[in-house]
Order: sequence, then structure tokens, then C-alpha cells
Amino acid sequence: MKCHNFSHILEINLAMVFIGTSGALGRYVELPVPVTITCRGLLAFLLLYIFCKWKKISLNVNRKDLPVIILSGLLMGLHWVTYFYALQLSNVAIGMLSLFTYPVITAFLEPLVLRTKLQWMHLLLGALVISGIYFLAPNFDIKESNTIAIGIGIFSASCYALRNLVLKSQVKKYHGSMLMVYQVAIVGMALLPFLFYTDITIVLGQWKGLLVLALLTTAIGHTLFLMTFKHFSITTVSILSSIQPVYGIVIGIIFLGEIPELRTVLGGILILASVVIESFRVTRKPKLTVPD
Repeated sequence: MKCHNFSHILEINLAMVFIGTSGALGRYVELPVPVTITCRGLLAFLLLYIFCKWKKISLNVNRKDLPVIILSGLLMGLHWVTYFYALQLSNVAIGMLSLFTYPVITAFLEPLVLRTKLQWMHLLLGALVISGIYFLAPNFDIKESNTIAIGIGIFSASCYALRNLVLKSQVKKYHGSMLMVYQVAIVGMALLPFLFYTDITIVLGQWKGLLVLALLTTAIGHTLFLMTFKHFSITTVSILSSIQPVYGIVIGIIFLGEIPELRTVLGGILILASVVIESFRVTRKPKLTVPD
């Protein structure tokens, strides 16, 4: 059982490596944020749709589940847009680390939304993450771009936490790729009007970054992430996924040359500590799935 749990933790880490490319790509692609997210959604939809047809994964949805799936798609779109704005206002390190207030937000919301038992350890680990966030912007000047970026990142984190909680009830019913098909289609269609006000030649000039963002970050990374919902509570998944900023920062250093400051590194260490503690707790549990 421990080996089985460990394999799922490895799956989460693989998903986080792929999703972690979003930070560098969000800084690399030089397009208005709504246009970037529109292209990301539409390209990911095309790739995932082809994959589902190839693997004969059903795309049929029970009509009573449509409102939940649509809501989750809208929350996903709002999360992506605000997250990319946070990246543009700061850097990969601050943008990604501010997003990862979402584990503590999830810890508070999961008992309310999914009627699960509140675990005080999750709140303590969430507090550890918040302590890490403090080191990102200790001054908290509302006129300073990094502080604004952190505020937007926290709002993005709230949308992300709600989206994950909303989708928890659907993961056992539908394949992760199928759910992502609907998610990215909703995001792409909701933001499609922004594409009409952008020079198409400028968009085509960014095709490499957009393709990687759609394929690696979204189609592969987010599908793998959704599939881990079957094995852990949403709070556990959110805490384990706090390793993502570490991967994202490393990718940012390699490809963008963005070396974080010492206080950012200290914040990252605190966030990583919460991941290590939760990983240790999870591997010692005989059963990890939480009933809806």
C-alpha cells in the first residue's frame, strides 16, 4: 500500500513539473493575457479532443452534471487569467508562490463544500505556506507591483481552490482527459472575443510558446493532476502540489535567467517543508481516499 501511495505522489510531482512550465511560459509569451489564455484553451481543446477520440474516451456528460462542469470551467479561466497577470506584474517566483496560498484556502473550504472532516494538521501546514508567502513581500505596499501581484495571486488561488473542490465529485464519474476537454473549451469560448481585437500575425509569431503551453502545461499536466483527485483528498492534493513553485522557479532560472532573491528562497523553503511533511503523512496512511 505504501508503494502504491508513493507511486501516486510521483504522479503528482510529474504533473507539477509539467504545470510548473506555466510560470516561464507566462513570462515568455508576449501577448495580452486574455489572448494568451484564449489560445491556450482552444489549442488544448483541439489536442485533448483528438486524444479522446484516439483513445475512444467517451465525451458524453449527464445533463445534471453540466452546471458543475461549466462552473468549474469558468473558475479555471478566471484562475488562469489572474495568475498570468500576477506573473506579468512580478516574476516567476513571486507569481507562482503567491498562487500557492490555495492549500490553506482549500483546507478551510473543503469541509464546507465536500462535508469532510476538518484536519487541524492541514491548517497548520497551510499556515506554514502563508509564512512562506510573508517572505515574498514583507512590506505589503499596495502601490508596489509585487504586492499587487501577490494580491491577484491570492485571488487566483481562491478560484483554483474552488475549481478543484467543485470537480472532486466529477472525477469518479468521468475520465480526467474528458473533463479537461470541457474545461478548456469553456475557457476558450468565454474569452474568444478578445482574439478578434488582436493582430493574428502577432499571435502566429508566438505559436511555439502557445503550443507548449497548450500541450505540455495544459493537456498533459492538468489532465495528470485531475486524475490524482481519485487517490487523495483535495486538501492533501493541494498541499502536495505546493512543490510546483519550486519546479517553476528552477525552470524560470534555466530558461529566463530569473534568479530569486534570498527572501523568496526562504519562502520557498517553508512551502516545500509543508510538502515534505504532508508527503510523509500520506505515505504512512493505509487508506487515503475521502468519500464525497
